Amino acid sequence: MDDSSSIATYPDLGRLDRTVEEVKATLESKRGVAGEWCYELEADATIPAEYILLEHFLDEIDQPLQEDLARYLRRIQGKHGGWPLFHEGDFNISASVKAYYALKLAGDDSDAPHMQRARKAILDFGGAARANVFTRIQLALFGQVPWRAVPVMPVEIMLLPKWAPFHIDKVAYWSRTVIVPLLILMAKKPQARNPTRIGVSELFVTPPFEEKRYLINPTGSRWGDMFLLLDKILRPVEPLFERTRRHRSIQKALDFILPRLNGDDGLGAIYPAMANAVMAFDTLGYAKDHPHRAIAMAAVRKLITRKEGETYCQPCLSPIWDTGLALHAVMEAGSDGADPKFDSTTEWLLERQILDLDGDWTNRRAGVRPGGWAFQYRNAHYPDVDDTAVVGMALARSRRAETDPRVKQSIDRAAEWIIGMQSKNGGWGAFDADNTHYYLNHIPFADHGALLDPPTVDVTARCIGFLAQIGEGGGEGGALRRAVDYLKREQEPDGSWFGRWGTNYIYGTWSALTALNAAGEDMEAPHIRKAVDWMLARQRPDGGWGEDGATYWKDRKAEAKASTPSQTAWAVMGLMAAGEVDSPAVRRGIAFLEQAPRQGEKWEEPWYTAVGFPRVFYLRYHGYSAYFPLWAMARYRNLQRSNERKVAWGM
Repeated sequence: MDDSSSIATYPDLGRLDRTVEEVKATLESKRGVAGEWCYELEADATIPAEYILLEHFLDEIDQPLQEDLARYLRRIQGKHGGWPLFHEGDFNISASVKAYYALKLAGDDSDAPHMQRARKAILDFGGAARANVFTRIQLALFGQVPWRAVPVMPVEIMLLPKWAPFHIDKVAYWSRTVIVPLLILMAKKPQARNPTRIGVSELFVTPPFEEKRYLINPTGSRWGDMFLLLDKILRPVEPLFERTRRHRSIQKALDFILPRLNGDDGLGAIYPAMANAVMAFDTLGYAKDHPHRAIAMAAVRKLITRKEGETYCQPCLSPIWDTGLALHAVMEAGSDGADPKFDSTTEWLLERQILDLDGDWTNRRAGVRPGGWAFQYRNAHYPDVDDTAVVGMALARSRRAETDPRVKQSIDRAAEWIIGMQSKNGGWGAFDADNTHYYLNHIPFADHGALLDPPTVDVTARCIGFLAQIGEGGGEGGALRRAVDYLKREQEPDGSWFGRWGTNYIYGTWSALTALNAAGEDMEAPHIRKAVDWMLARQRPDGGWGEDGATYWKDRKAEAKASTPSQTAWAVMGLMAAGEVDSPAVRRGIAFLEQAPRQGEKWEEPWYTAVGFPRVFYLRYHGYSAYFPLWAMARYRNLQRSNERKVAWGM
């Protein structure tokens, strides 16, 4: 890298102080009335488009809301004519088909210039028949494709024994909550009310009811070929399933859904599961004011986010995650976690710890006591290992455990649950232990590649940080040692680590380096220095770091369009954990953050630096550009002024 082309050089420590104090004060002021932080969580065009489709499925159309959603969809249309999965990303066929259909339902003329550009992009890609399974299911519900366009998923799978090759417990929590109500829809095959009778036949190269090749082998493997053959066998047999068995299967699906409706936080607390539940209840004849259907719809509407002149729909809400991370950032910036002004935040977190409900995770860990936190406001069946580690560390760091036995008990229960959720290979998944039935990724329904929740580097790193911070899980053969060994095995040949829940290798490498430092590993070891060299080589001429969502495709691993504040923060925190506090790279990274545009507590960051499902679903956490840069700058300031250059946990 040529330093002469740099924009940022060295940080101004006076300006650094002012920035840290200003951002800290503003961030603290953004807490909610209960003491929590909750920033917007934005995905792509898919969710707002699906909301418009849902209203037309039900014939419950809120015209002003629809107009605002359509305005948002028009704004985020890509230069290529279609819709991407993330800011300035490539054309995506599935998002584009849904967005085009939603805009047409909302009243956009198919001959309008933006619709012509979208249609051309879709047809050039091969047409709507090439969209993914979930998109084709939406089209089937609106009568735009035959039901043979989607894989056979008989609702009778609800009756399969646990030892069967496919069982609902063998897929991830998000897959489980989305699939179960979807099975009812696929069994009943309802047709959307679609009051305007609008279709999208113009998006198909071959007329949709003449198209022969909808189903493909998603992985190209022999497993995929076998599952395609199974689909061909099941297709003519499914209509012959006895009526009593089908009735019993649908009831079993309802028996799963109803206890997990979760009030106005919704089934699984994620949009697709909620929307599928609403459509399933409607299909089964539940009246609009029936309590089950009404609360499911209320949960969907809770995700609507109104802006000036436009509206979008969040995929879910992120208050626990935002609160844990923001609390770390303000404490790093000098706030005393034991200060009474954070009493409400602590109480809010304690009240949301899940201590008395055995969620779906007990299918693998029946003997472990609950003790985790969810990601959302309420989601008691599905506590999140990652959130639990972050919140546990924040509570421990706040020193509240020294004066409040409830906090000490809370931290202990969180650690007990996390240790109990460790997978056999030493790592942790987000919601389940040993969710590693990889052959299921080859079924035609899994063309999105996101059916499972296996252990990942980033979640494991947070668990290591938490256990190391509180002195748990140590000793030879203990949870901590096994987890460190897992991280070492997962290192990429070039020295980096893959980032499952954040974009991407910068996120994974930061997570691993800080965890290894917290665990007391030798930060001069060859594998650590290799990771440092990788991170240094990725610094951009302006002093920052950036990494594109396209890096989840192996042939595009080094791609970046711009430096981002959140990814720069991760990079410098990872380097500082490896002992590079005084390196020119860290100084230039901090200088980049000093000089980058900022409004209030948030740096300008239109880029998506998180991921729901690699290559399928990306996320923009609006809080990332606030608390991560603050955290990194405050840490740099603290280490520069400290006599002891020991880096505390920094995720």
